[in-house]
Amino acid sequence: MSPSPAGGEPQQLSLLQGFPASAAEASGPALAARLPVARVLIESSLPHLDRPFDYSVPAALDAEAVPGARVKVKFNGQDLAGYLLERTAGSDAGHLLVPLHKVVSPVPVLTPAVAELAGRIAARYAGTVSDVLRVAVPPRMAKLEKEFAPDGRLDPELFGTEVSGVATAVSLPSPAAGSVWATYRNGPAFLAHLAAGESPRAVLTALQGYGSGGWPRMVAEAVAAVRISGRGAVVVVPDYRDLDRVESALLELLPAGDVARLTADDGQTPRYRSFLRVLSGAAGVAVGTRSAAYAPVRDLGLVVCWDDGDDLHIEQRSPYAHSREVLLLRAGQEGAACLLAAHSRSTETERLVASGWAQAVEAERTVLRRTVPRVLNTADSFEQERDPLARIARLPGAAWRAAKEGLERGPVLVQVARAGYAPSLVCETCREPARCTACSGPLAIAGPGGSSAVPQCRWCSAPAPAWRCGTCNGVRLRRGATGALRTAEELGRAFPGKPVITSSGDQIKATVPETAALVVATVGAEPVATGGYAAALLLDGDSLLRRENLRAGEDAVRRWFNAAALVRPAHDGGLVVITADDAAGVGALLRWDPAGYASRELALRQELQLPPAVRVASVTGGRTAVGHFTDAIAQRLAAQGTVLRTAGPAPVILPAAAGAGRTPLRDAASRDSAPRDAGEDVRTLLFIPYAQAADATAVMRAVKAAAAAKRSDDPVQLRLDGVDVL
Repeated sequence: MSPSPAGGEPQQLSLLQGFPASAAEASGPALAARLPVARVLIESSLPHLDRPFDYSVPAALDAEAVPGARVKVKFNGQDLAGYLLERTAGSDAGHLLVPLHKVVSPVPVLTPAVAELAGRIAARYAGTVSDVLRVAVPPRMAKLEKEFAPDGRLDPELFGTEVSGVATAVSLPSPAAGSVWATYRNGPAFLAHLAAGESPRAVLTALQGYGSGGWPRMVAEAVAAVRISGRGAVVVVPDYRDLDRVESALLELLPAGDVARLTADDGQTPRYRSFLRVLSGAAGVAVGTRSAAYAPVRDLGLVVCWDDGDDLHIEQRSPYAHSREVLLLRAGQEGAACLLAAHSRSTETERLVASGWAQAVEAERTVLRRTVPRVLNTADSFEQERDPLARIARLPGAAWRAAKEGLERGPVLVQVARAGYAPSLVCETCREPARCTACSGPLAIAGPGGSSAVPQCRWCSAPAPAWRCGTCNGVRLRRGATGALRTAEELGRAFPGKPVITSSGDQIKATVPETAALVVATVGAEPVATGGYAAALLLDGDSLLRRENLRAGEDAVRRWFNAAALVRPAHDGGLVVITADDAAGVGALLRWDPAGYASRELALRQELQLPPAVRVASVTGGRTAVGHFTDAIAQRLAAQGTVLRTAGPAPVILPAAAGAGRTPLRDAASRDSAPRDAGEDVRTLLFIPYAQAADATAVMRAVKAAAAAKRSDDPVQLRLDGVDVL
């Protein structure tokens, strides 16, 4: 040992030179004089790394290392990206801290509110904060940051618009002046509370989907009301077609610079420019698809979710968060108003109304009768007596007459269940479904051409020119279902001289002209006619109801109401013909009572203790790994006095092709883990009462992190509230 030059503590001699190590080498670079410790969240999908790590802040990076900035750090010998969450005066790490390697950008793209929201979402869905932030914060565009933040600070004036928050430019019609909300019960009161700076919560059942009285105008008026109070708003819609419509409605009431469009479909550069506009305060309204739910709007006063029953609101990557739940958590966190709007009502929103958390905003029956079209069911006793073959005909006589009369007044919508020409084939002899010999997927004829087209697999796209039935050894095929293209071909023959427009698959149209035409569209792809459709034919209703899913009826009702809302009122000759058998959902459409159907469905789910009466977690993977994972969860919960109801493990049949419409089995965090055990995949469901949900999800998150750290088992997929598991 050698004494310190200043007479302090002795120093260890260097083993290489025999001299004491210099103080500079022992302590590293000079640190910031104030708040020298940075808490950094590393961008990693590994659950056991889902926590902040402490790093020291070099003096050279003191000015740029601000909370919310993107940084690079050394971790386990690698350069990893991350976000600087906060600066502190000290650390409890108990060891010498590694200094920050680099500040990628001094622009604070991660606000404290969004960081807190990401933590809440990760906790609710037993995921990682990094996975949530991957959706919340768009990829960096350095060129835009240099343009709008030349010194590291965003300047709203550089966007060419005035700073948002000024209410003088907002144009909001009063109820007396013809506001759409005036015709709805609780509608004027909801707008008044928004304009007064309060935070009401409402579930809107909109009647019309087109024209000046459509739902986009109602959403725009609600946003304009909250802008009058000087607060911001976030509007989330399922797809780009809804986004275009609501953006146009907003621009009719708000200045162009006050509305920012956030969607990945526009490309990275436009999306990041809009993100920076919102972040700087130049725009006070963010409208977009599901990632817009995280938009860093200042002084948030209102969150809006349109058509929350649409599966497009569910993030396709872990943790599979639903934008409705994101907005509900955000409204509670920031004290904002909440508006859940749709033509129908999901069981989740009905639960909010039934519990008193939100108020229903719906039209009186007198208003409803003069606004919606007349609905006719070809399966009722009266129509069956007039047309005995209506039950088995795909286009009964009543539907044909409605189309013929509707074409004299304008366009006619024809809704079908499937895209393509012949989306499913069966053996002509025994009627067994035709399956691919490679992956057992369903065979189909993709395009027009009838029997001359070669069948191919819908999962792996392998052609099957020499198919042979495995049951009866037959070689002839017939159509098991009719797609949109085949339906359009048949209607073209039935109505010669009338144009036929298709909207399905990759050729989805947003609008159609008001001229007389047959518009054949798959469910969810119905174009909008400016003046409304003269009539609508809802075909293949039984196919929608027969889907093997807990939400089949609820989803079918939602799709029917969405199509029927595009039809003109009954006093203008509007008529909707549905060909499904008598069922509770068909009755709800005939009465135009989506709230009643949702209430009935919720009551049944509560009696059976199924979602949304309870939460559900699905654990999917190899049988051994799923067993170990669920046993670990059960043991930890038992120590807390909690026992969950479980179902499974049961075999899971997943399509061989990734694009077959199912969620990928493996998360990104588990791709480099140990090889999976042999055998089929299984799934176990855990049903969680809401009173125990917080503790249960915390335990699941801890077990997931421990399993990822050990890498002893085959990885499993953990999903909360998946809509396709029941």
